[in-house]
Parts: sequence; structure tokens; C-alpha cells
Amino acid sequence: MKNFVIPVPESTRKQILEEVEKEAKDTTKTNNDDLNLNFGGITRLDKFIKFQKKHPDSKIDVALDSLNYDKNFTNRFLYTRAKTANSFTKNKDNREQFYSQILSYASVSLFILLPFFTLFLKFFYIRSRFTYVDHLIFVFHIQTVFFMLFSIFYILEICNLNPQLWIFTLLFLLYLIIAMKKFYKQGYFKTFIKFLLLNLSYSIVATIGVIFVFLISFAMY
Repeated sequence: MKNFVIPVPESTRKQILEEVEKEAKDTTKTNNDDLNLNFGGITRLDKFIKFQKKHPDSKIDVALDSLNYDKNFTNRFLYTRAKTANSFTKNKDNREQFYSQILSYASVSLFILLPFFTLFLKFFYIRSRFTYVDHLIFVFHIQTVFFMLFSIFYILEICNLNPQLWIFTLLFLLYLIIAMKKFYKQGYFKTFIKFLLLNLSYSIVATIGVIFVFLISFAMY
């Protein structure tokens, strides 16, 4: 079954193509008043964002025809995401709603990443007598302290007391290294080295998780 496409006058089509080509060549033009989203500069999504921003009322089929892309599911979906991305640049409420959605997904992802954190502990303390469940209980304890500290941070922020995030982060890290020292009962040097390796390993996994959460949030917004 053929797709229904709204006919576009040849003169209008040529004008749109000329404007797209001209804009693609002009890489020095920027607007400091807008939030510019960039996904690599030359990706398909970047082209869709640029085109949709220039022609906000253009239909999906017309836009894809003008950009010489097939009217398949992937391109249609990416073009709808381009509309979403441009809505962030124009509407502050949309950005705040999107950030709130990311935070809600991030809180869930923290619990999903707990088994990875536990596995790292199991690996770094492979010679200890502790089982995986013991490590997991320790991780739940650490996670509870984490949420308590940052709950206090957000409460202070809601009260407009301007709390410093780095202070709460430092408090958590200090608590973590002290807890590792007391729970696993190893020397300060070994504990410090494992503390660094643990945070490095978890940071890599967490970064991947953050990217994944962002993509999921962006796709479902």
C-alpha cells in the first residue's frame, strides 16, 4: 500500500532544498539565545533537527522528501524526536519536564546498577570470607546513606538555602571509604586503593547507564 503524500509545488520544493543546502554550508551561524542540541553535527538526527527548526510546520513526509530520506519507520521516528528536541529550545517548561523524567528514570537505574557495584566489591575482596549477600547488604547500607545525604541537599535547595553539591558529594565519599575500612577491616592503603578502583569501575558503568537513561527518556518523551 503506497503512502499518502501531500503534493508539494515544484517551486516550493526547490526553495526548501536551496535553504537546506545553504544552511548546511553555513557552519558559523549560531544563536546564543537558544539551547542548541547537537548529536555529532552530521548525524541524521542533526539534519532533521535543523530542518524542523527552519520549517516547523512541515509535514513529516514532505520533510523526508525534501531531505531525500526514505519514509520508513526509523526516519519518521527520528523526525518526531527532532520536533521534541526543538521544543526544548523554545519552551523552558518542556526542558524542565524532560529533566524531571530523566531524574525519575535515574533513580530507578541506581537500583538496577546495585548488583554491578556488589560484583565489583566481590571482585576486589575476592579473598575475604564475605559472600555476595554480605556485600549486597553493605551496598544497600551505602545506598541508604547516599539517598539520605542527597535528600537533605534537595530539601535545602527547595528552601532556597543554596547548598553546595560538592560538599555533599565529598561527605558521601568520606563516609564510603570509612565504611569500607570498618566493614572489611583492611589497612588504610589497601582500602584507599580499592576505594579508587571501585569508584573508577562504578563511574564507567554509571556513565553508560546515564547515556542509556538519556536515550530512553528522549525516545519516550
